[in-house]
Amino acid sequence: MKRTIRTTALVVGALMTTIGLPAATAQADNPAPRVDLRVLVVSDGGPSTDAVAAELENAGTPYTEVELQDPDRAVINAGFLADTADGRPRAKYQAVVLPNDNPFPTGSAEMAAIVAYEQAYSIPQVDAYTYARPQVGLNAAVGSGYAGNIDGVRAEVTQAGKAGPFGYLEGAVPFEDNSPTVGESYAYLSTPVAGADFTPYVQAAIPGRPTKGSLVGEYQHDGRRELVVTFVYNRYQQQYRLLARGIVEWMTGGVHLGVDRNYFAVHVDDVLAADDRWDTVLDCTPGDVDCQPGEGTPNPIRMAPADVDHAIAWQNDRDFTFDFAYNASGTVDHREDNGGQDPLADKLIADRDQFRWINHTYTHAFLGCVQDTSVVPWKCASNADGSTRWVGRNEIADEIATNEAWGVSAGLPLRREELVTGEHSGLKVTPQQPVDNPNLGLALADTDIEWLGSDNSRDPVQRQVGTATTISRYPMNVFYNAGREAEQVDEYNWIYTGRAQGGSGICEDNPTTSTCLAAPLDLATGYTEHIVPLETRIALGHVLSNDPKPHFIHQSNLAEDRIAYPVLDGVLGDYDDLFTADTPVVNLRMKDIGVEMQRRATWRTALDAGQVTAYRIGDSVTVQAPGGVAIAATMPAGTQHGGTGFGAPYAGKVSGWASAEGQPYTLDLPTSAGSPAAAVRPHGAPAVTGAPTDAAPRPKVPSGVAERIPYGAER
Repeated sequence: MKRTIRTTALVVGALMTTIGLPAATAQADNPAPRVDLRVLVVSDGGPSTDAVAAELENAGTPYTEVELQDPDRAVINAGFLADTADGRPRAKYQAVVLPNDNPFPTGSAEMAAIVAYEQAYSIPQVDAYTYARPQVGLNAAVGSGYAGNIDGVRAEVTQAGKAGPFGYLEGAVPFEDNSPTVGESYAYLSTPVAGADFTPYVQAAIPGRPTKGSLVGEYQHDGRRELVVTFVYNRYQQQYRLLARGIVEWMTGGVHLGVDRNYFAVHVDDVLAADDRWDTVLDCTPGDVDCQPGEGTPNPIRMAPADVDHAIAWQNDRDFTFDFAYNASGTVDHREDNGGQDPLADKLIADRDQFRWINHTYTHAFLGCVQDTSVVPWKCASNADGSTRWVGRNEIADEIATNEAWGVSAGLPLRREELVTGEHSGLKVTPQQPVDNPNLGLALADTDIEWLGSDNSRDPVQRQVGTATTISRYPMNVFYNAGREAEQVDEYNWIYTGRAQGGSGICEDNPTTSTCLAAPLDLATGYTEHIVPLETRIALGHVLSNDPKPHFIHQSNLAEDRIAYPVLDGVLGDYDDLFTADTPVVNLRMKDIGVEMQRRATWRTALDAGQVTAYRIGDSVTVQAPGGVAIAATMPAGTQHGGTGFGAPYAGKVSGWASAEGQPYTLDLPTSAGSPAAAVRPHGAPAVTGAPTDAAPRPKVPSGVAERIPYGAER
């Protein structure tokens, strides 16, 4: 063992003489080192390093991934980690992420190179998931701590964590427990080794003991800093989503490219119209295409003026704004049938400035192929020659323009370039219509539409349709044809139970379908006890994933039992309990969501093409991107560009997009930001002993982390 330590120490010393550092005799004359704003992720194929990489990818933070299992991977050595640029030492990575504290074989030259690099340039290291062991400043979990399942545990951010990288959290870090039969998390809970410089940031009670054990903490030793994570996670789990921002802020010192926000927008479709109601006896919706022609009696659901008052009061209480997608023919027809009276429309027009409004077409007509509804499921009608019969260009344009004209006359605060077609029609829908209506793009150009809503469950990627760019919307499993809880539960039971239980059998035909039920839900309690918690969790997962895509429900869900509100209250209530006031939900309107998504796509393309350069020298950051590419960055509060404050405050930092028209963009950091490379070790400095020599044992990964829980959250 002593021989191994000495060998590694000598390797470290040798590497430090070749890592590109200035000579001791001339250190005072050497320029400050350059640290590139890029993260090195060394992956073993496990879910934790995958989760960290996904966080960086999603935020637009540059990283290089080295997969240890790849036989053709790069070798991590001094030249891979550092060199010289413009006459000054250059650190190629501002942080290193490893699967654990030492994923290499004992005595590895690669691990020694990483140690020397981190010591030389003050580069932090994240141990994505490792055993609690003395090598990371913790006592072994066996005996004095705990090693095992922590599903449903409520962890807490410590005061040091709040004062440090996790200050955006109120304190609680609840661990998911979505399945009683699947292990979803595993952890090693332990206390710091006596005398170790270890600071717990997130901890939980050790079962059977009066003490708490660390789940995330910082270990300082041998001139290095490690963030030690002793629980396993995947990219989707709530506990990781809560901590991901802080992990990135810790490793980068709050200085990095990319932007991360928590978004939530809710579109309410079919406003002014009425939605057909689910028939609990026929198991279909009379008046809609899932019932045979003439089957049942339509019994539509439509908001009342009191529902508008409730929506306004709810918005004011939650500091949130709905986007109302309206169909003007709903009120025109209602007035014709009711002697010119429509109290709902009068109320909505009087309170129009309380909401944002989106054109949803005049009659909610299906704008794709001409539907043949003589059969269930419907099919596309054909021309005499067998070709698909399409709704025409003029008919589509009339639906858009007529609805817009009514909205303008009613004084609605519209953005005329935004559109959501009824049922997202006109866009492809499988299996009946696998391509877009070729007349749709032409009609969008005719009516100057720039932003077009699409259904994320079938069309998740932003794309161009004529003059419009799509904005994918998440469907919430609060059904359009349900105004009462019992109707929602009855339909839910029919969809998600087997044929032997009177259900549709969809889960038997497609076992990967989400939300499948082992037995029907109770009609009286199923909504509150099962559907609301599940839909809350799914939607909150989107909010915590830096995902600006909106969700959509229907006006029927704000009427009668107002069944949307328990889910929306669950999302926003849980969010408020988890996050501090300086990390609010960002509630954007449709066009702004589209712009955000476009900027991200352009930024990602430039990153992937290697067209973005960014580095820090002392208290100055320089970023350069191609012309036409907006720069995304997150910096410490007080950062300036040309004497003007940069970005907007969020989660204790400032962040945002900036345009430099292809020129270098310089940011001046506040002195409080510190310098991660303030003390570069001189050439020939004595090697630090105690460098890691033993490969870390591979910790346990339960099935619920290897596979996503809840299964298939997107429907």
